[in-house]
Amino acid sequence: MGKKLAALRDNSTEELESKLLDLKGELSKEKALVASGTRAEKPSKIRNARRQIARILTIIGQKKRGVKS
Repeated sequence: MGKKLAALRDNSTEELESKLLDLKGELSKEKALVASGTRAEKPSKIRNARRQIARILTIIGQKKRGVKS
């Protein structure tokens, strides 16, 4: 298990949901930059944000189902 994943699993559901909102806002800003025609400073930022959102959603789902890891 990676360090990022272990750190996320230690957070409460409320903390994860607030982090999720922050990441979704950041992702929408980056997508707006790309859509407006300007080049993103770091194109990998969009990819990393999407992956982090998926990680958080997975952990939230596991906590709701009661899966231990």
